[in-house]
Amino acid sequence: MRRLPALIVGGGPAGTAAAIRLAQAGCPHLLVERSRETGDAICGGFLSWRTLDTLATLGIKAASLNPQPIDRVRLFAGARLVEAPLPRPGLTVSRHRLDSLLMARAIAAGAAVERGVTVRSIEGLAARTADGADLSADALLLASGKHDVRGLARPAAARGRDPTIGLRVRLAATPTLVGLLRGAIELHLFAAGYAGLALQEDGTANLCMAVHRSRLQAAGSPAALLDTLAATLPGLAARMACTTPVGGIDAIANVPYGWRVRDEVPGLFRLGDQAGVIPSLAGEGMGIAIASGIDAADHYRRHGAAPGWQRQFARRLRRPIGLADLVRHLAESRAAAPMLAIVPRGLIQVIASATRITH
Repeated sequence: MRRLPALIVGGGPAGTAAAIRLAQAGCPHLLVERSRETGDAICGGFLSWRTLDTLATLGIKAASLNPQPIDRVRLFAGARLVEAPLPRPGLTVSRHRLDSLLMARAIAAGAAVERGVTVRSIEGLAARTADGADLSADALLLASGKHDVRGLARPAAARGRDPTIGLRVRLAATPTLVGLLRGAIELHLFAAGYAGLALQEDGTANLCMAVHRSRLQAAGSPAALLDTLAATLPGLAARMACTTPVGGIDAIANVPYGWRVRDEVPGLFRLGDQAGVIPSLAGEGMGIAIASGIDAADHYRRHGAAPGWQRQFARRLRRPIGLADLVRHLAESRAAAPMLAIVPRGLIQVIASATRITH
């Protein structure tokens, strides 16, 4: 068995943020990541102003992510539209770009990283890899994102009776589409789901959808659902008409929106989506991941594996996740969703601020 002071499982935003912080402090650790090459995870890709400030403390500048800022949000509900300025500019970025920069920054800071290492199960603070190796740690930082690891899986009840499925399709950023989307992030509401749309730095528009399984089953397939939405949502139809998909439709099942961990296990730090899953319409998932990695690393640096961090972080998640979950339920309701498109612009700004995690 290989013994480690601190083991980080997962090389996404949460894991690399923790590794950067530990490396900067000179704390021995190891980050293991299952992929040998950085992919492009299913993600809305929005980074809020607060998250950009946090990334700057890690050495990641906003201009290196996407030089085109986003300063407003549009909300579509049927034929209704409301647009409001964001409290401060944010941006959208592909996960490939963000994860690549964070991993490179971690390695440059001196982080110990091993790629191509898949953790199959965790028992206590010991992880077993796909090749049968055992890694035991004084502190285990679980940063596996939406993917559960056997032994520490999030409860099945968190998914609900009609679980949410995440879908993502890349759209070619044609001149017409760029003209429609420049400087804005859009939310298109429909019964039992919603879609987010924004331009990325890689020359595509990112269309991400959160849809309940029942709605997807009724449509028959992700492609059929997309066709149905384009035929029934005027705003989305106008955007789909001036572009074409790039590649296929990616999917991830059983996203437990609204869940957050409440219990405390000595030596275990659950980060990012393993600590709490905020509905994606809030655009704060990556902000929570990065904040959790930094905060857990700072706790470990000061207090070692002493308990207390997880409950404290859960309290910080209570307001943003609770408010975002309330808005999600309204957005997915056929009766209530149109009301969201007539709320005052000032209230949208308040909600945008209140769904950010405190730093």
